[in-house]
Amino acid sequence: MLTAVAGASGTLLGTAVPGTGLAQPTAPASVGNVGHYRFKVGDITATVLSDGLIGGPPKVYAGDAPEAELHDALRQAFLPTDFMTLNLNTLLLEIDGRRVLLEAGAGSTMGPKGGRLFDNLSAIGLSADDIDLIVISHTHPDHVGNLRTGDGGRAFPRATVMVPKADWAFFVENEPDLSYMPVPEAFQKRFAANIKQSLQPVTQGIAFYEAGAELLPGLTTIAASGHTPGMATFLVHSGGDQLLLTADLAYHPVVNIDRPWRPGPDRDQEAAATARGRIFDQAAADRMLVLGFHYPFPGLGRILRTDSGYAWVPAGWQF
Repeated sequence: MLTAVAGASGTLLGTAVPGTGLAQPTAPASVGNVGHYRFKVGDITATVLSDGLIGGPPKVYAGDAPEAELHDALRQAFLPTDFMTLNLNTLLLEIDGRRVLLEAGAGSTMGPKGGRLFDNLSAIGLSADDIDLIVISHTHPDHVGNLRTGDGGRAFPRATVMVPKADWAFFVENEPDLSYMPVPEAFQKRFAANIKQSLQPVTQGIAFYEAGAELLPGLTTIAASGHTPGMATFLVHSGGDQLLLTADLAYHPVVNIDRPWRPGPDRDQEAAATARGRIFDQAAADRMLVLGFHYPFPGLGRILRTDSGYAWVPAGWQF
């Protein structure tokens, strides 16, 4: 979420400036591994589509972690202690002939390594014109940035966009107070501006939902307010199969699942912690397949209940 925080030391700051292009449908394809991953949830075809990477200082994502313990946890996981890389794992569902995208990704709102969604759509033979519905868990820039093209148009011309009503009221209809975020004030202002700019092209015809509603057969929202006023998580279900999308309940398994540390950007820390415990307990009890928006690609695994909390168990790769 907070790539630009690294700009305090001169890295990436200024890449998310109001007025710059947001979606990047012409971003150069990276050389390396694929950024899409297909699997099934019952009769529903699901494809994780990477929008790239963001990140920032680890302390941002583990706000209450003692510094020495945080560094030790990162070292034990073979991760850098000065920067935490986060993935952007959007999910494409094919439900009853409709293509539904869960989360739109960041575009260029959070740094230069986002905006890969369009290349990865192309890699599976699709384009933005093929998306019928986009459902957003909450309206932070890394979830809505790709809704706007570089020239200010709609990046997904045919898609209906659904957002939580409470988030729209807080971030779009009003001037949000983001002083709770553990980032410089200049970043807070860019963050707020990028939300409004990203959503501006879809303002006409936007659809609102209340967390807890079933949006389509096989796609149910689960209330998870705390990170933002209206954040929802998603439950995809077909037959006896279930997939839980945890949105930003956790940023990285090492600091928010394997350890109990709270993400600094949670607006209401207590409500977010309650939602995290309730939903993680459900995932563990039902042995659900879980998709984390920011977890290492493709972000799939399961949450195990332990004596002291939880543990993340990555899912085996399906060929």
